[in-house]
Amino acid sequence: MKFKMIYSFLKSDIDLIEKELKTAIDSRSPLLNEASLHLLSAGGKRIRPVFVLLSAKFGDYDINSIKNVAVALELIHSASLVHDDVIDDADLRRGKPTIKSQWDNKTAMYTGDYIFARSLEYMTKIENEEAHKILSNAIVELTVGEIEQIKDKYRFEQGLKDYLRRIKRKTALLIAVSCQLGAIAAGAPSEIHRKLYRFGYYVGMSFQITDDILDFTASEKELGKPAGSDLLQGNITLPVLYAMNDPRLKERIINVNEEVDRAILKQVIEDIKGCGAIEQSHALSFRYLKKALEELEGLPKTSANKTLRDIANFIGKRKF
Repeated sequence: MKFKMIYSFLKSDIDLIEKELKTAIDSRSPLLNEASLHLLSAGGKRIRPVFVLLSAKFGDYDINSIKNVAVALELIHSASLVHDDVIDDADLRRGKPTIKSQWDNKTAMYTGDYIFARSLEYMTKIENEEAHKILSNAIVELTVGEIEQIKDKYRFEQGLKDYLRRIKRKTALLIAVSCQLGAIAAGAPSEIHRKLYRFGYYVGMSFQITDDILDFTASEKELGKPAGSDLLQGNITLPVLYAMNDPRLKERIINVNEEVDRAILKQVIEDIKGCGAIEQSHALSFRYLKKALEELEGLPKTSANKTLRDIANFIGKRKF
């Protein structure tokens, strides 16, 4: 089953959000317009808006209000991707040229700033003090996470806790907040939006671990970038951490850098795939997935609950 089929009953609302995203990035600057639209047209799963909408189903669902949260969170995510591509010097995103590749670093940074500012504008339409505090805290943590990721590049002597803290800030937190804010915007009780936050956190952790696995196991066509790109850029992910438990393999891994011969990188990738690190990584991803599904047990048994369960299972088991 394709991901979009799971939530196909939300199609009209997702279409509305897509239109709103295009409205959100509209600017008097032709360059900002073109660069922002370039990013938006690259697509994506729109996971965060989907979680916002489904979580809002546990309260008083009004798409005209909920869409503002969904748009804001997708714009924050998009802005972070633009900045990431500058930091990582990435030329491709989802198989298409990045903004920094299509134009330059300055254009990319200002485009990211513009998209981020527009996201905050949309959140002001939600008149809920708690929602603003939650989002502000998430943005702070996201920023700290980006700085920590820069500091951790090529730091091979890091541990599992470092990695888990990093992916929480990088991915899981924004997914958790998407679930929580969707419920808050719909007026859901606190015990429900807190459970949805925990569900989103666990799903987000599983999602990022799976992403990090796919960087080694999926093809370049599926990834939209060369396999092993994370390791090449110095991002130490879970499969790498597990693989370095083998001293001989660790010796080869720590010699990887951006100038490494591609034949050597290819062999290192094959070694990582063959040493059991991928299986260990899947096992931890499934543990987070199990925790996410347990959170759903305490929520009303609605169609939204079932869809969240289906999405969680899809995320944890996807091939690319």
